[in-house]
Parts: sequence; C-alpha cells; structure tokens
Amino acid sequence: MKIPFVFLMVVTFWVVLTQSCFKMRISDSDAKKEFANKGLSLEIKTEVINHFKLHYVVSGIDTLPTLFFIHGSPGSWDAYKQYLEDSDLLRKYQMVSIDRPGFGYSQFGDAKNLKEQDEIISPLIDRFKNGKPIYIIGHSLGGPLAVQIVASHPDKFTGMILLAGAVDVSEEPAEKWRGFFYHSPFQYLLPGAFRPSNTEIYFLKKDLITLASQFANIKCNVWIIHGDKDSFVPVGNAFYAKKMLVNARSVNITILKDAPHFIPWEPWYKDVKSVLLNLN
Repeated sequence: MKIPFVFLMVVTFWVVLTQSCFKMRISDSDAKKEFANKGLSLEIKTEVINHFKLHYVVSGIDTLPTLFFIHGSPGSWDAYKQYLEDSDLLRKYQMVSIDRPGFGYSQFGDAKNLKEQDEIISPLIDRFKNGKPIYIIGHSLGGPLAVQIVASHPDKFTGMILLAGAVDVSEEPAEKWRGFFYHSPFQYLLPGAFRPSNTEIYFLKKDLITLASQFANIKCNVWIIHGDKDSFVPVGNAFYAKKMLVNARSVNITILKDAPHFIPWEPWYKDVKSVLLNLN
C-alpha cells in the first residue's frame, strides 16, 4: 500500500508544481516598475471581449501609427517587452502587445483555436483606430493567427509582419503525442504554459488547412522574416507564405543567415527593428 500512496503523492506534487510554475509571464506590478525605472509609462488593461478576459499592454503615444504584437506558443505579451521600451520605435509608433487566449493573464490555460482567437482579439484592434496605419506582427504561432486576423478583416491593416510564422501545414511534424495529451487527464502533467501550448498546437494542424484558402483575402503590404536554421518552424514556411499571398499589395521576404527560430530577440532584434522602422 505504501508504494501506490507514495506514487500518488509524487504525481500530486508534480501536478501542483507544474501548474504553478512555467507560466512564462511577468506580473503587472513588476512590468510597471520596470518601465517606470526607465522613465516610461505602461498602460495595462484587461477587457472582456466575447465573454473572454483579454489582457494586454500599451506603450507610446496614441496619435501615432500602431504596432500590434502577437506572441508565439508558449509565451505572453512580454515577449515583445524590448520593443515596447525601444526609444526609436516609441518616437514612431504606439505599441500594443497582448496575452493571447490561454496565456499570460488572458484566462491562463483556456487555449483556443485560430478562429476563436480571432473573434476575441479583432474587436480589441478597433480600439486603436486613430486614422493612422495599423501593423500586425506575429511570431511563430502568432504568425498564422496574424494571417487569420488580417484575412478576416483585411481593411483594418496597412501591413502584416510574419516572424518565423508557422503557416504551412505540410511543414508541421506529425507529433501524434499531442492528441494523446489533449484527450486525456495526462495534459495536467504538462508544465505551466506548455499545457495550453499543446492544446493550440494540436488545433493548429486542422486550422492551417482552413487557413490556406484565406491568404487570398490579404491585400496589405507583407513582410516575412525567417531564419534559415529554424528547426522549430522550417524556413519553407516563409516561401509558402510568399506563394500564397497572391493579392497582397507587396511581399517583402528576408531570410536571416544562420538564424534559428528566436529571431525577435538578440542578436536578430536589430534586423526585426530595422524592418519595423521602415514600414510603409
């Protein structure tokens, strides 16, 4: 009897530990303090949209064009913290970064498919209409979500930037184990943000099939940035996106030599920033 009891205690401890750790988010108070220490203001909000609590932050002057950032999986708004603090970008843009549904403080753990995320996020974008351009930036799984949002609402955006966007279903690994975790209580053994991440990546396999027909709705300027050594989202995704964007006003593609998946951050930050500073 002792062995099953010990095993149960170990499993219980692991579940409690994994669900309390690895949430990959920064507290609102710590974020405000960090920005204040740099002489910057950070607006932090949670809004209920379509019965869902969406958490997001805003930096910069609201009369400027808007950069709307969407993080990957797992992650939270602070994946783009360096951008929201950048003095060069702040002179040119108002910047918004969200916690995608199921991550950060947007009903953590309650992951959604691309269409559901679109229905929650798109109404928020309308809050930032000021007669100036709005650009949407998506990294990794944030890439197909950006495509979904722009395709559903093509008139809202002046441009879209895909950073290592996972948009090609043929490039997705099978990963049949994801379905096993999604359909069983074993999903609660996945640590922190990796549980909602597993759920939405499981959804993504089907989402990308539907998404293929929506690329044609995109009519704005598009910038694609990808690393040629990306082992998580192969560079073939970049060429697929370019091929599918048949009605985009323009498609600009940059392949970063020897860069892996994590191109929004150092040492590739300067490459992404350069593109953002020269949007048109």
